[in-house]
Amino acid sequence: MFLNSRHPSLGPARRLPRRGLPAALTAVAAALATAGVAWGTTTAAAAPAGPRTCALNDLYVSIGHKEGAAGSLYWSVVLTNTSSTKCALRGYPGVSALDTAHHRIGPVATRSGTPYATVTLAPAHTATAVLRTTNGPIGGPCRPTASYLRVYPPASHTAVLVPAHWKTCSNIFQTGPVNTEGTF
Repeated sequence: MFLNSRHPSLGPARRLPRRGLPAALTAVAAALATAGVAWGTTTAAAAPAGPRTCALNDLYVSIGHKEGAAGSLYWSVVLTNTSSTKCALRGYPGVSALDTAHHRIGPVATRSGTPYATVTLAPAHTATAVLRTTNGPIGGPCRPTASYLRVYPPASHTAVLVPAHWKTCSNIFQTGPVNTEGTF
């Protein structure tokens, strides 16, 4: 058997005896790895990179309109790109209601289950995530009114406190995904 290598660090090609082949292959693989050559891999063209994920410091988070319909109350969380470049958001924000001392009131918002897509935000453009509760104690009592909402943008481990007089009723506190249509 003849092992041929064109890598300069391995020297000229040489004939190897059959019984020494496994040890020789190990030596060749080690030499290739040392020289920075990946063994047994293929290279593919890199996929074009999309915009980076929006970080919390790229966003201004505020509260939008309140709307009621069919026993529900909907309120939008507005995320505005304040950076000078495009960035992307995908998924659901984390949201919880807080009192004036910043203690959580009740459980965190659950996800609506609505499908979502990546939202690319140009500078100064906005996306929303709609929150939902009931329009009063329909199927259970209301919790105390919150003074703030703690909002974690999608893919963020850092939150922002947004002043908001939010009241969760009937143990329903849901969030929809970030989108540009303003839908739940």
